[in-house]
Amino acid sequence: MKKIVTGSLLAVLGLSMTCLAQAQVKPDTLVKQRQAAMTLQGKYFGPLGGMAQGKVPYDANVVARNAGYLEALSKMPWDGFAASTKDLKSAALPAVFTDTAKFKQAQEQFEGEIAKLVSVTKSSDEAAGKAQIGAVGKTCGGCHESFRQKQ
Repeated sequence: MKKIVTGSLLAVLGLSMTCLAQAQVKPDTLVKQRQAAMTLQGKYFGPLGGMAQGKVPYDANVVARNAGYLEALSKMPWDGFAASTKDLKSAALPAVFTDTAKFKQAQEQFEGEIAKLVSVTKSSDEAAGKAQIGAVGKTCGGCHESFRQKQ
């Protein structure tokens, strides 16, 4: 009986280890995923920036739609900045991995400004929408200033 229990426990442990190994994502995949999320952030923020600057007519429906997309996207790239990716070629500066508290604060500020943008879109106040788009843009720029190589 003792051999059966021991054998069963070893089988379960082996299966657990196999599942854990399969669940680990390769570092280069993490970099690609975080870059993809940020590329999509740029796609959906770009038109909003044009509206805030008066280069494109303000469209409250587009602002609301893009703000919703940005809200989801704003949460996506951060787990892609795992320590296992620090030596891979990317635009991330070493500070991402050494000043993690500041990087986390920048993430939270960005997510918070996006949430405010989503909230503002529920009213039809164009001035408030443009102001909040500007606030989101500042958080993007601030993070890029500290944590992204100039390109």
